[in-house]
Amino acid sequence: MLPTELLMFRVNEGIADPRRLKPTTTNLKLAETLIALYASHVGKQRAELNEEVRALEAGRADFRVLRGLSHLLGQRGEFEAGGNLAPPAVREKVFALAQSHPPSRQRTTDILEQAARALSTETPLTSAEVSAALYADLPDQQTLIAFDPLEPLELIQRFDLAQAQGMLYRAYQLVITARRNEPARYKQLLRYLKLFGLMVTVEGDADYGFTLTMDGPTSLFSGTTRYGLAMAKFLPALLHVTKWDLSAALKPRRDLAWVDPKDEEWSYQVTSEDGYVSHYKAPEEHDSALESGFAERFAKLETPWILEREVDLVPVPGGVILPDFRLVDGERSVLMEIVGYWRPEYLKKKFALLKKSGRTDLIVCVSERLNLEKAGVDPSEFGERVIWFKGVLDPKAVLAVAERIAVKN
Repeated sequence: MLPTELLMFRVNEGIADPRRLKPTTTNLKLAETLIALYASHVGKQRAELNEEVRALEAGRADFRVLRGLSHLLGQRGEFEAGGNLAPPAVREKVFALAQSHPPSRQRTTDILEQAARALSTETPLTSAEVSAALYADLPDQQTLIAFDPLEPLELIQRFDLAQAQGMLYRAYQLVITARRNEPARYKQLLRYLKLFGLMVTVEGDADYGFTLTMDGPTSLFSGTTRYGLAMAKFLPALLHVTKWDLSAALKPRRDLAWVDPKDEEWSYQVTSEDGYVSHYKAPEEHDSALESGFAERFAKLETPWILEREVDLVPVPGGVILPDFRLVDGERSVLMEIVGYWRPEYLKKKFALLKKSGRTDLIVCVSERLNLEKAGVDPSEFGERVIWFKGVLDPKAVLAVAERIAVKN
C-alpha cells in the first residue's frame, strides 16, 4: 500500500475519487524506467537508489506519481545491512575504544585499525571495512540484495489499487453488496475478514444479494486508522468476487487546506466493474480433496440436477455459514455441507452454526473418521438430512436425500 502523503484524490460533493493512471505510452515508459532502475541497483546501497529516483523527479509535474510507483517497487525489494559484520557489534567495539580519548582525525584512524584487529577472525579486516559497517544497518545505508520486478502494466495496476486502498484508511463503515456469483469466492472473502480482524454482519439471500456490513472503530478507538488499514488490506480479496458493490463512509482529512471544513463525512464508492486488479492469489476452485473428488464424481452422473459451487451465504446468529455446494433442479434446490477432517473446536463451532441456521434444505455430509465424541457434537439431530461416508462421498446418496428435502426457489 501507499503512505498517506502519496495518496492522490479529489472530493466532489462529499464523494472521494482516487487518482488512477491510464496505461498510456508515457506512463508505461515511466514504469519501465523505474523497474529497470531498481533492477540495476541490486547490490548497491539504498542511498544511491534514492538519489537516482530524486534525479528522475527533477522538473516533473507528476513527481508524486513517480514517488508512488517507486514506493511500491521498494516493497518488492529486500534490503539488509551489507557486508559480513554486524553493525551493532562494530559500533559497540569502536565506541568503547573511543571513550577514553578526545576525538581527532589521527585518533579516529587508530581506533578503526584497533577495532579491525579486534573484530578479525579468519580473514583480516581493514579499517575501511569497519568504517563502512558502522552504520550499515541504517535505512539509507542498507543494500538492495534482491528485487522481484513487475511488468510495467502490472505496476500501474498496483498503483491504481493502492490509491483505492488508501481511500479506506479513514473508513469507519464498509458496506458490500455481493450479488450471486458463479463460481463464488465467498469463502476466501470470509477468511480474509477473519484474518484482518473485521467485524461483519451478513444479511440477504442469493437471489437478491448479500449485504456485508463492517463497522469500523469510530466509537471504539476514536482517532485511530487501524481498522481502516484492515479494510484497505481486505480490498484485494474482494476483487476475486465477481459481482459486488462497495460503499465506504470515511472520516474527512482535516490536514488538507482544500478540504471543506463543513464536511462531516466522505463517501467512497467502488464496484466489481471498475477494473481494479488484485495481487492476492486467487482461491482454489475446491478447498479439499473431498470436495473436488465429489464434484468430479457428480459430473459423471446423468442427472437433471446441477451442482453449483459456493453460491450462498447463510446468515446465522453469531456468524455466517457458507455451504460447499448448491444442487439445483429447475425450481428446486438444496444446500450441501461436507464436514471432513477437522479439529474438535472447529467441529463444535461448525455444528452449532448449522443448527442455528434453522435451514431444512441443508444436507450435512459427515465423515465417519471424525472424532465427534471428543468434539461433543451429535449430527443425528439433523435427521434424514445427514449422510455418513467413509473415504468417498457418493453423489447418488446425496441426490437421494436431495429428492426428499428439496424446496422450491
